[in-house]
Amino acid sequence: MTVLKGKSVVKGISFGKLSIKNNVSDIYCDVKCKINDTELEVRRYENGKKIAIDRLKKLYDKVFSEVDKESAMIFEVHKMMIEDESYCGSILDLIRNEKVSSEYAVSCISKKMVDKLSEVDDEYIRERIADIKDVSLLLTDCIRGDSHEKCEMNNECIWGASDFTPSQIAEMNGETTKGILIRSGAVNSHACILAKAMNILCVAGLGDLLEEEHNGKDIILDGLSGTVYIEPDITTINRLKRKFKMCKKHYELLNNLKGKENITMDGKKIKLYANIGSISDLDIVKGNDAGGIGLFRSEFLYLRRKNYPSEEEQFNAYKKVLEEMENKEVIIRTLDIGADKKAEYFNLPKEDNPAMGYRAIRICLDRPQIFKQQLRAILRASAFGKVSIMFPMIISVEEFKSAKKVVKEVKRELKENNIPFDKNIKMGVMIETPAAVFISDELAREADFFSIGTNDLTQYSLAVDRQNNKVSDMYDPYHKSILRMIKLVADNAHKHGIWVGICGELATDENLTELFLSLDIDELSMSSPFILGIRKKVRETNVDEIREKVIKKFL
Repeated sequence: MTVLKGKSVVKGISFGKLSIKNNVSDIYCDVKCKINDTELEVRRYENGKKIAIDRLKKLYDKVFSEVDKESAMIFEVHKMMIEDESYCGSILDLIRNEKVSSEYAVSCISKKMVDKLSEVDDEYIRERIADIKDVSLLLTDCIRGDSHEKCEMNNECIWGASDFTPSQIAEMNGETTKGILIRSGAVNSHACILAKAMNILCVAGLGDLLEEEHNGKDIILDGLSGTVYIEPDITTINRLKRKFKMCKKHYELLNNLKGKENITMDGKKIKLYANIGSISDLDIVKGNDAGGIGLFRSEFLYLRRKNYPSEEEQFNAYKKVLEEMENKEVIIRTLDIGADKKAEYFNLPKEDNPAMGYRAIRICLDRPQIFKQQLRAILRASAFGKVSIMFPMIISVEEFKSAKKVVKEVKRELKENNIPFDKNIKMGVMIETPAAVFISDELAREADFFSIGTNDLTQYSLAVDRQNNKVSDMYDPYHKSILRMIKLVADNAHKHGIWVGICGELATDENLTELFLSLDIDELSMSSPFILGIRKKVRETNVDEIREKVIKKFL
């Protein structure tokens, strides 16, 4: 028996045969194949391009309908890259001027782009290298007419490779694909993110431990511990079978918690809400019995478009969510565009450090017409359900007051036109900067609620980009500074009689649930599949008994 240790990406246990794919990361076609008829080759390229675009559209629709809009966006990005005039023009020029094959032209142009981006000292820009490679591979396959891969990837087995492209993950059949093993250690890669969204068991970071000689052998993938057993002995097989049964029973018990209260053994109640990015997420929200929506990422109404969404489009989307949630609370975060969320029609300037640049509330206050249009849509929708407004990236009391002033102006306009809206709509602050933490005492006098965005708060506080592999190990959400900031915000919120929630990834961390209950956090908002697990943890906790011990342990 051979035991490999990696990083758990998607939890679970799976038994099957291992099928190792060849390295898919090499985009370069070194064979400079000369052609005689350039126009025939151009038509061959254009046909391959059309097939690639159609394939990406289908992948987008598949992931959009089966997962969510956020996960599907990668295929829209890839489609835009293939359609880019500069990219296509360079390939066509090379075919015509050098009389080379389409595959070689795609390879050469893609290699030049990769080499150029590799020199840029910006992690976000360098991450686009993976997108270029994925697009190049897909385009080359479609030019050649390669279609065997999709069929192969639906065979019943556990797949292993140096890495997978997003399209390969999206085309996997969840019923036949028993899991995937990845040599690469980048757990934030597009492949890992998509595998997580599609709930395909995944272990990454296996490196050279995963060898070609393991191909075709019986294996057990333990996604709970990130361990892979190749040709396991009978003792290991029996142990993992027992573990598998326990996992299955655990998920069955979680389903029995639907309809139950989120209440501790000593009577403390907490709200468990869901985070969503689009209307398509609502079925899974309701399926996991969320008490409301704690974070509606409204910026996804602005992405994958060529111009601004109209007020009517936004109104219909918000109204639909409110009606579907049947008077449960829905918290809409106002537009958080910028940084890694790009929309070309905004014409945002190029920035050396976009995560700390022109984004979110800064854009909204600087471009009031865009802001007022969104607020009008939200306020109009407020007549159809229970909605609250949350402003992101607030760093000062003045900033929050300015946002509220715009809301007041919109309310006045709606009233003058006899358009119904909730006159007492709640307005809150997303606490995601150290600045907001340390003025939370003052902000609490102005706000109706707080929601702590722990992802950005951790990143900004520790000066660590969690998607930068060189420093990702330093991204520590358990860092005492982060947990102490959460306590400070909670104390200040409660001192002024407002509620406080957490809407970052820490909300899903069962190791911290007891701490959040001990700090009297009022709400946890998370990805829907985690809700029942957190509910179980809440119902098993006696806060009075553990409060002092837990606070001492973490703080």
